[in-house]
Amino acid sequence: MADEPDNDETQESPGEAPDPVPPMLWYVLKVQSNREKTIRDNLLRRMKREGLEHFFGEIKIPTEKVVETKGGKKKVTERKLYPGYIMINMVLNDETWYLVRETGGVGDFTGAARKPMPMQDHEIAKMLGAGTEQAVEPTKVKIDFARGDKVKIKEGGFEGFEGAIDAIDDANGRVSVLVEIFGRSTPVELEYWQVETV
Repeated sequence: MADEPDNDETQESPGEAPDPVPPMLWYVLKVQSNREKTIRDNLLRRMKREGLEHFFGEIKIPTEKVVETKGGKKKVTERKLYPGYIMINMVLNDETWYLVRETGGVGDFTGAARKPMPMQDHEIAKMLGAGTEQAVEPTKVKIDFARGDKVKIKEGGFEGFEGAIDAIDDANGRVSVLVEIFGRSTPVELEYWQVETV
């Protein structure tokens, strides 16, 4: 019995060691816009069918959460940061390259001279937000105004007043409007949905 481990060790010779699996790297795929999720699902299905899952890691569609207010109600939606692009973590070889390229809706890998180029660490961190994730993900409010836009206040104590946008606070969904009161420009803080363009 004590000889068994020795026998196991002698059976493996340096010449018979399996080829080490290359590391998984992140690549960016150009895909049909507005079909990113469908294409990701198709890729996952094809990997399983071809038995190549071990060559693939995550497939991500980078998004951010945006707060929109319609009719005074806040709604959180996800917005694609890079429409028409998917990030894929994979080992690039002939089989995986062919599987990805032959999936409907996939245009090509991004890279130089049609050769897929893996992403650099700083690009991965930027696109995936690595290291900046928090337990409660901050949301941005989608405000369709710019500084200087002429607006009319449609709700609140200054309803009916007109003025110009002086400042925009995306984080809190508020705007500051310069309103003329008694002949003087006075900044008024409002929720962004309380104003409309003139």
